[in-house]
Amino acid sequence: MTPTAPLLSIVVPTYNERTRIAELVRAVFEVFRTHALDGELVVVDDNSPDGTGAIVDDLIREIGPRLVVVHRAGKLGLGTAVMEGFLASHSPIVGVMDADFSHPPEGIARMYGVLLDSKADAVVGSRYIPGGRAENWPARRLFLSKLACVLASPLTPVRDATSGFFLIRREVVSGAQIAAGGFKICLELLLRSPVRSVAEVPYVFVDRTTGQSKMSVREAMGYLTQLRQLYVLRFVGSARGRSVRYFRQD
Repeated sequence: MTPTAPLLSIVVPTYNERTRIAELVRAVFEVFRTHALDGELVVVDDNSPDGTGAIVDDLIREIGPRLVVVHRAGKLGLGTAVMEGFLASHSPIVGVMDADFSHPPEGIARMYGVLLDSKADAVVGSRYIPGGRAENWPARRLFLSKLACVLASPLTPVRDATSGFFLIRREVVSGAQIAAGGFKICLELLLRSPVRSVAEVPYVFVDRTTGQSKMSVREAMGYLTQLRQLYVLRFVGSARGRSVRYFRQD
């Protein structure tokens, strides 16, 4: 008998996340179970020196075939990891979250429900609409994050366009060609995919308590390069004049 495809796939890119990866995997599958969601989790590991990928391999015996691991040759960038995860997944709706619990697993079920009810092409988890916020963040990091969203505001109505917590329909994202392989993949897909409607739901972002932040000067400079490319796309190129229906779920 051919197994049925899952309804939802969540992609988690990893690099040196052994401290909490097993806890996260179990938490995501607990959300699937609690909400009767036939979900799949795809972990894309960039050859973590700390053995993150091997830990997830071992968990497949416990979790079963709905846990998928993609092993990559090295640290190749967040954006390309997400796109490889989408290719390795099997459901009509795909999503992304971080491995360090900065994105609450319970939020998956709410975003999935909003996507179905609204019939939107994408749902973005937001720190910057009523009901959302960031905890345990230094003031400088919060300022830079909000500044990044302000810089992106002419490109999209989404208030938290730099969010790394979102769901999108496979039919919309299929065939999308990203240019910023290591940077803000949500913003990239909102501009480079034919997204016509997007909902934004609040969540509480909790900064990592273990491991190392991925933020760096290189990441910041890469984001500015990405913005320049997307401004050209939005106001000169193929996304010129495209309207997006936006609605917020408080």
